[in-house]
Amino acid sequence: MRGVRHEMPDRDGEQIISIPWAMQMKAVSTDDPARLVPVLTGAILGCGGWVLSRGANDSGTVNMLFEFERQACVDIYSVLIAAGLELSQSGHIRFTELCQCTRSHQRECGAEIASIDLEIQTYPALHAGGAR
Repeated sequence: MRGVRHEMPDRDGEQIISIPWAMQMKAVSTDDPARLVPVLTGAILGCGGWVLSRGANDSGTVNMLFEFERQACVDIYSVLIAAGLELSQSGHIRFTELCQCTRSHQRECGAEIASIDLEIQTYPALHAGGAR
């Protein structure tokens, strides 16, 4: 299963830009959103990625939209896990496919852009209660 292909007009609306690895993922975390958002933002930026939008709501849901060059996919995957995210099974599968495909075709696609629309449900009370 390959990522969802999105086509978007560029800023001037003249040219269609294709993003072959635009993926939606879900995850859970026991960290507080006020801590998680800056940690993830710094980690993604540290790997050379771009955070396009980020935010949290009162119910503890964090939404992040970010992009990165495919050659950084292993680094991005690693920092998400290191930050304490528990990706859904399909999220793990999609990241594994992206990393394997990129590794197999590094010359052709290493500089292509991957886009992740990540929704994280946080449960900070579990972390505070020592149930981690």
